[in-house]
Amino acid sequence: MSESPGVAPLTVLGPDHGGGRLADVLPSALAVLGVSGSADPLGLVPALAGVRRVAVLLVDGLGWYQLPTAAPYAPTLAGLAATVARPLIAGFPSTTPTSLVSLGTGVAPGAHGVLGFTVRVPGTDRVLTHTDWAADPSPLTWQPVTTQLERARAAGVAVTVVSRPEFGGSGLTVAANRGGDFRGAAGGEAVAAAMLAALATGGGLTLVSGYHADLDRYGHVYGVDSEPWRIAATEVDTMLARLVDGLPSDAALLVTADHGQLDVPAAHRFDLDTDPRLRAGLRLVAGEARVRYLHVEPGAVDDVLAAWSEVLGDAARVRTRDEAVATGWFGPVPEEHLGRIGDVVVTCNDTYAVMASRTERPMASKLVAYHGSDTAAELTVPLLVVRG
Repeated sequence: MSESPGVAPLTVLGPDHGGGRLADVLPSALAVLGVSGSADPLGLVPALAGVRRVAVLLVDGLGWYQLPTAAPYAPTLAGLAATVARPLIAGFPSTTPTSLVSLGTGVAPGAHGVLGFTVRVPGTDRVLTHTDWAADPSPLTWQPVTTQLERARAAGVAVTVVSRPEFGGSGLTVAANRGGDFRGAAGGEAVAAAMLAALATGGGLTLVSGYHADLDRYGHVYGVDSEPWRIAATEVDTMLARLVDGLPSDAALLVTADHGQLDVPAAHRFDLDTDPRLRAGLRLVAGEARVRYLHVEPGAVDDVLAAWSEVLGDAARVRTRDEAVATGWFGPVPEEHLGRIGDVVVTCNDTYAVMASRTERPMASKLVAYHGSDTAAELTVPLLVVRG
């Protein structure tokens, strides 16, 4: 790989680690296209001078630390990783909804408000699962930041979003990608075909944003480097090869990801639903297995902090909301978004996780690989830059 983060996979990173961020990708892409007011934090403009069409592909679960694992099954990916790859930091929590909206808006999670896989709707006892989100709450108010796609379209750029058909019009798609014309595509070959077709439409400035989910899904269900994961990596490679081969001469392809993954062994799993010490004082629980948001009963913060610290020990860091926000990972958090973060935030270390076997979807506790925390393996994602 052309550049290395230089840290071990399970190293806990701080928000000042490294250079580029996933949230920098689209602002830099817009700068390449000459959209007024667009900064170029990734410095792409010199290398992509003359590019009038940009395709951005996010491969769910393709963390930087998964690149060597995928290489034997993905020769195109391996070649690009060796020559045109650099590491970015996805952001925290290192989870799909948060990262997709950080990519789409170009801002940190505190500003856009999609602060986890699941979060409490402030003032209620409702837990919103961002991947199952329809229209309540309204994506336009829940996520108030103008997207980079909206900025591009306002500047006269033709903007297209390519993702699975069932994601069209979802709350998460609207929050992350409003401003683009949606094209449904299931599977890697269909994603590549739809992205190339969108690039070829018309001759003006063009931005295409694509999403592919399968590698992440097979990692979760079977584990990283399992046989199904390897097959999914080969399918990603086929998609990349078609995109690279089909790029117009005045186009560029940017490939990135939303997070990496870690297999979590059975011995490293706590279950908050079967341990009364972890249930005491809780009103509701959100987040996910590697980052838990604990919303507590009035006056119970200190007791919950003490109980979770004692039970989890070195497996996690247990902090108040104010302490978690003060780390800087969320960026500035406006008052209206603070209630989406738990009164207590539990961030898992190493390969530990906290399950909720009875209160979350049955499959959630039976998965093999997880993400969400602030280790290098979860936070660090690649950026591959290819010119046509």
